[in-house]
Amino acid sequence: GMAAPAALRRSVVSPAGGHTASLIFLHGSGHTGQGVRAWIKQILNQDMAFQHIKIIYPTAPARPYTPMKGAFSTVWFDRYKVSNDCPEHIESIDAMCQGLTDLINDEIKNGIAKNRILIGGFSMGGGMAMHVAYRFHQDLAGVFALSSFLNNDSAVYQALKRNESVLPELFQCHGTADELVLYSWGEETNKMLKSLGVSASFHTLPNLNHELNRTEIEKLKSWIEMKLPVEAAKAN
Repeated sequence: GMAAPAALRRSVVSPAGGHTASLIFLHGSGHTGQGVRAWIKQILNQDMAFQHIKIIYPTAPARPYTPMKGAFSTVWFDRYKVSNDCPEHIESIDAMCQGLTDLINDEIKNGIAKNRILIGGFSMGGGMAMHVAYRFHQDLAGVFALSSFLNNDSAVYQALKRNESVLPELFQCHGTADELVLYSWGEETNKMLKSLGVSASFHTLPNLNHELNRTEIEKLKSWIEMKLPVEAAKAN
């Protein structure tokens, strides 16, 4: 049979206090976990950190990437083109859903409940997170997608059409000046997920291109604290 995929390399920000929740943050295409952590740190002038939440920034394995003419890049999956009107490269998406399931399972082995785990990311990372949560892990605490989109006939939509259960809440942000992932693609993704029963918010960032900014990260931090509150001490 196939060899088990190697564990994803990861950069970790440990909680200041007791670890009772975890957050998985997926970088954009061609980036690394270390790189997106440093980018957020630069914007905030410090790591995004919490008293009780461990933040995991994994790095995608390098693979041939079609939009770069087959050059190797750290991408979560392949795409035929950066567009919402082409088919998804489902084989590569599903292979990475397995790698990220292993990461989720590591946290569960560490004693973290599934409903105390959030997954999300920037650009391609947000798209990946939506596949992981809405197709395979509908009992996670929530999903966030920053400057992200799903293709028009995404496997995510197909899965949700057949779904009956309560779904993780979605926190989405998008800049109106994004030239790589159009604002309208993000908006359409949000509307489609809402129509399929996802409780979703959509935050418009005026004049923001394909990037992160402080306003957005502060909004995200507030949402994270709402979805993963500090737990009251358990009576023994």
